[in-house]
Amino acid sequence: MVFVYNRINLEQLSRVLDLPLENLIKSISAVPISKKEEVADFQLSVDSLLDNNSDRLRTDTQVQAKRLAEKLRCDMVVSEIRAGQGTVNFKINRELLTKTVLQQVIEDGSKYGLKSELFSGVPKQKVVVEFSSPNVAKKFHVGHLRSTIIGNFIANLKEALGHEVTRINYLGDWGMQFGLLGTGFQLFGYEEKLQSNPLQHLFEVYVQVNKEAADDKTVAKSAREFFHRLETGNMQALSLWQKFRDLSIEEYIRIYKRLGIYFDEYSGESFYREKSQEVLKLLDSKGLLLKTIKGTAVVDLSGNDDPSSICTVMRSDGTSLYTTRDIAAAIDRMDKYNFDAMIYVTDKGQKKHFQQVFQILKTMGYDWAERCHHVPFGVVQGMKTRRGEVTFLEDVLNEIQLRMLQNMASIKTTKELENPQETAEKVGLAALIIQDFKGLLLSDYQFSWDRVFQSRGDTGVFLQYTHARLHSLEETFGCGYLNDFNMACLQEPQSVSILQHLLRFDEVLYRSSLDLQPKHIVSYLLTLSHLAAVAHRTLQIKHSPPEVSGARLHLFKAVRSVLANGMKLLGITPVCRM
Repeated sequence: MVFVYNRINLEQLSRVLDLPLENLIKSISAVPISKKEEVADFQLSVDSLLDNNSDRLRTDTQVQAKRLAEKLRCDMVVSEIRAGQGTVNFKINRELLTKTVLQQVIEDGSKYGLKSELFSGVPKQKVVVEFSSPNVAKKFHVGHLRSTIIGNFIANLKEALGHEVTRINYLGDWGMQFGLLGTGFQLFGYEEKLQSNPLQHLFEVYVQVNKEAADDKTVAKSAREFFHRLETGNMQALSLWQKFRDLSIEEYIRIYKRLGIYFDEYSGESFYREKSQEVLKLLDSKGLLLKTIKGTAVVDLSGNDDPSSICTVMRSDGTSLYTTRDIAAAIDRMDKYNFDAMIYVTDKGQKKHFQQVFQILKTMGYDWAERCHHVPFGVVQGMKTRRGEVTFLEDVLNEIQLRMLQNMASIKTTKELENPQETAEKVGLAALIIQDFKGLLLSDYQFSWDRVFQSRGDTGVFLQYTHARLHSLEETFGCGYLNDFNMACLQEPQSVSILQHLLRFDEVLYRSSLDLQPKHIVSYLLTLSHLAAVAHRTLQIKHSPPEVSGARLHLFKAVRSVLANGMKLLGITPVCRM
């Protein structure tokens, strides 16, 4: 973290290199810790200082690094300067390093790492994040889990960085599936089943009517007619649709509460059934709407009849499509929120859909379409419960809680808990989120219950266990030792490695803020937990002199604070006992 490498040293570098101060901040980084050798605290990348058009430092970067190191002088802050592989490495006075890092962690609290100079030039923005978006009248499918936790992470990160974030759940509450469901309910539905177990019954009706529609053209025709009545405002059809929607949202809210996730706005495709007609009129007035022989309306994004660039925006009966409603929603949100960025979090299968939506908006004259971004993610494979292939998210949550309770019951170190079910669910969700976030979001991955619940290794269970153990240390020794603190007592390699790693937190947050990938934070927190585990085994508190115990307790408290901050950004609620 550059704040340790203070202004005096940056000014010295600025003079020697004849470069502006702001150019240096992002060229200096904390050195990743190494198990094999003691490393420097900071390094200056010579390569990053080279302008592509500059001939000033065109010679070998190793030579340049050596020359630069010879020109720089140690002082009260920097105790050692050495040339590395294309870098200049700096070692900070150990007592100053300890004091500055621990003081900064405690003072900044939940804002540690977020006040870094790395973020100083980042303008505060209005950001809209659309995520989760389940289909109304269907049970919350497990396929929506990734959108839900990824979108929550992005919203958390943007909010932590000081942006004004609006979280939108854009429900799939309109479209031909409601034509099928309305028809299906009239054929196979039972009011008493709807009241006793609404989503299960609606799901069963939906499956049954789809089978019937595939075999019987009259059922498919009835479904189209029912949806047309919805689009034209038939009160009887709308009343049934509204009942399905209300029952579904009640169920979703209950599940989001279990996940610890909230939304600022519950929107949906139904909000734009009228505005989508305005979109069609606008497209027509701009000469962009083309009628086909079948009676549908399309937009040719290529301008030369390329079939792969034809986007259908209206059915032959005049009803709207998903694309049309998404265009209407984007225009409405710009009017409402005047956003600087809008992020859609959906699976990679919708990549082309969003490319077409953004391109149509731009063709319509909305330059702000460039502020719209799609964050795609891969598919989770092999997610099964003990009863077989899993379909619904609630089955996964129940399975998580059950398996975690069994795991906790089998471990001798498990504490007596006030609410073991709640703790089991929080630990289980951490396990699920960490497995999901360890790789690139775009990658597909194979789900494994065995890997998810390992208490050792790189898992969410291990993160929760580390946090709970460090919290227990504070409870046991906090009152007696926290006031007695000598900086010079934290010179052991285990302490220094932790301090060096804490230095890097702002760089990790900055990297995630650029590419919106949680894996950087996950990797950082797992390394921090492993370092804490080693230190916990070797740096005793109970039988050490008070000033040594106090220093070590401060160190562990700082680790727990940063660990909790990172976990919360990922959407994990840290537990204090387990």
